[in-house]
Amino acid sequence: MSGPVASAKTLVIKVGSSLVTNEGRGLDVASIARWAAQIARLRQLGKRSVLVSSGAIAEGLQRLGLPRRPHALHELQAAAAVGQMGLVQCYETCFREHGLATAQILLTHADMTDRQRYLNARSTLRTLLGLGVIPVINENDTVVTDEIKFGDNDTLGALVTNLVEADALVILTDQRGLHESDPRRVPGAALVERARAGDPRLEAMAGGTGSRLAKGGMLTKVLAAKRAARSGAHTVIASGREPEVLVRLAQGEQLGTLLEASTAPVTARKQWLADHLSVAGQLTLDAGAVTALVRDGKSLLPIGVVGVRGSFERGEAVACLDPDGREIARGLVNYSAQESRAIMRRSSSEIEGLLGYVDEPELIHRDNLVLL
Repeated sequence: MSGPVASAKTLVIKVGSSLVTNEGRGLDVASIARWAAQIARLRQLGKRSVLVSSGAIAEGLQRLGLPRRPHALHELQAAAAVGQMGLVQCYETCFREHGLATAQILLTHADMTDRQRYLNARSTLRTLLGLGVIPVINENDTVVTDEIKFGDNDTLGALVTNLVEADALVILTDQRGLHESDPRRVPGAALVERARAGDPRLEAMAGGTGSRLAKGGMLTKVLAAKRAARSGAHTVIASGREPEVLVRLAQGEQLGTLLEASTAPVTARKQWLADHLSVAGQLTLDAGAVTALVRDGKSLLPIGVVGVRGSFERGEAVACLDPDGREIARGLVNYSAQESRAIMRRSSSEIEGLLGYVDEPELIHRDNLVLL
């Protein structure tokens, strides 16, 4: 056997809403049963699986008789609350047929950005996997707001991959994989069989959004692969309608698009920093500071900062931007926004004179900094 899924010990499998709900016509029980059977087979092959499933909102819309996805957040939350009942019940029933227990996990961005909750979620998931339970994860759509929602379950799948340090992320969709052009608009568009996760050209190929039901599209899948690669995980984007797709991937067959992680996994703490989808503020760096961080692996000193945006406190996560406004890193800042403005462009020896005290000579220590 060969391939990242064949060699993987722990897998995160993400299934899209169009697959779970048969394009919005209600839960596709037959398809869910087939995935449960395949995951049971993966278990026999010695692999541990985490399932990230969309479909709660789409199922809720069907149960409520709503013809289209509403725009109002409270209506989406209500649909999710209704749909989650049927979604979880269906998974529980299908996995029980194979003697497998399931657990429902609902996450928000706040669970990932709070260090203690992040560690709690990590511990719970690892414990469930150790007990042989199949975690079924979804975004907690009933309580999210625009500020804390992941926005799509592709991103959630990547974050969970990082969280449990899975070996591979498998994203099942209604397409064969990533094509060089949109196959719905360009018949015969070539399938990208293998590429490096994070290659900027992939984002250009991925283009727009997906179906009317899905929040994401091929672009979110490409970005999810880039995020999953931070913890050394490879990503496969494949058709969920391909017969026995999970088992065949686990047996080493090449299906869909393989996006390979090319960098060594970051440490757990830096991985957590990288997984912040939102930051409390921004620091704009001069060219010398960018070089010190990116090339030399140094800490960020106040003298290299030329601009401070936002209102943040000591210990919060902030983004580090290069002179062109591109985010190159993020980290936990040692001084508040007001203090950072007072000491930027100044040497570390001047901090005490400017603030009346000195906590750390660095604005962000390299141990609390991750490059993006």
